[in-house]
Amino acid sequence: MRRILVANRGEIALRVIRACRDLGIEAVQVHSSADQDSLPVRLADASVCIGGPSATESYLNVDALIDAAMRTGCDAVHPGYGFLSENAGFARTCEERGLVFIGPNPAVIDAMGDKAAARRIAVEAGVPVSPGSPDPVSGADEAAAIAGKVGYPVLIKASAGGGGRGMRVVADEAALRDTLERASAEAAASFGNGAVYIEKYLPRVRHVEVQVMGDGDHVVHMGERDCSVQRRHQKLVEESPSPGISSDLRRRITESACALARHVRYRSAGTLEFIVDADSEEFFFIEMNTRIQVEHPVTEAVTGLDLVKLQIIVADTGILPLRQEDVHFSGHAIECRINAEDPDKGFLPKPGVLKDFHAPAGPGIRVDSHAYPGYALPPYYDSLLAKIVSWGRTREEAIARMRRALAETRVEGVPTTIGFHQRLLSDDRFLAGAVHTRYVRETMWAGHPMQHML
Repeated sequence: MRRILVANRGEIALRVIRACRDLGIEAVQVHSSADQDSLPVRLADASVCIGGPSATESYLNVDALIDAAMRTGCDAVHPGYGFLSENAGFARTCEERGLVFIGPNPAVIDAMGDKAAARRIAVEAGVPVSPGSPDPVSGADEAAAIAGKVGYPVLIKASAGGGGRGMRVVADEAALRDTLERASAEAAASFGNGAVYIEKYLPRVRHVEVQVMGDGDHVVHMGERDCSVQRRHQKLVEESPSPGISSDLRRRITESACALARHVRYRSAGTLEFIVDADSEEFFFIEMNTRIQVEHPVTEAVTGLDLVKLQIIVADTGILPLRQEDVHFSGHAIECRINAEDPDKGFLPKPGVLKDFHAPAGPGIRVDSHAYPGYALPPYYDSLLAKIVSWGRTREEAIARMRRALAETRVEGVPTTIGFHQRLLSDDRFLAGAVHTRYVRETMWAGHPMQHML
């Protein structure tokens, strides 16, 4: 590869540009009219405006992206995360136009992107899934029959998407019938597919995910990440290794993740997500993300591997240049997502102009960010400003370094989640590793006026 089109924006676009530089590959950055002054545009070898400020006009515009790649002589396209990163149609179009799509093959994206289909494939691979519907439900009567068998409460989940959109917890049949149509409509609006399925709801579980990398013939895992600190089913903090699982459970989860990835002959970076009952040590597969994750720096910190470079190498050569025995783990890492949000108002996004931005530094600290003083945070995209990652020889050292980093960080002009993270890192339950996916809502925000929004 000589030149790669970076089909994304923000900090992940910068991350891809830097990996290209390390490999001696030129990076062409696409941008919307709202992102013309962004840091990725400034640092790329070349840039192309692909449309107006909304994502549909630009970062979701397949024709504009392909045209930009062809006009600038690119060999390949890196989709980052979000936008078109898990769109099989986009991957196929890239291949049809002679462009390498840096990710899995389109058939695997299709299969694993449909969560109901992914559950069936997991069963074929011998990986446990939570009780629920084997396929998307056809209507309220079928949904009610399945929920009656698995027992309430149940989750209504969008088959084609994630991030909490199209997802509802219902406690009885009346609520199920009342909610099903709205959940389907939200899924259709968010993902262009209103299919939903039913899954047994397990309260107070941990969210543990396994990072894998494959080339179609070989698969290795890079350990697990704990993503249990969430709001509205969206992650706020990630760490590796998970503080709440035993070494035996870790082994079983990582083996299951590799078994499923091998079953679909997985190529590129991917993440298999599980829910875990730490008391019973039961775990269940919930979905696979066929792309690089926001939280991939946590894994890079404990393995010393560059996951984005490996993605590019696998896409370029077809070969994963390491085996499981080559993956070594060291210490503990934590990532805090610094979002332009107001936690006291239900984590409501608040775009604006950054009057000041100062990132932390020092031993054990990494910051991935596209922010700079004077940067106007556009209202059209997500609210992520920066990812602060701390590494320590122990979890205690990683926490201490993260506290230092948060205290050093300066953001003026927009509210942020810094104060939330500082409060979290002083909470006895978090320090003990005793958190679950409803921890923020039920414990940290107990009695808060905005508790219902989480």
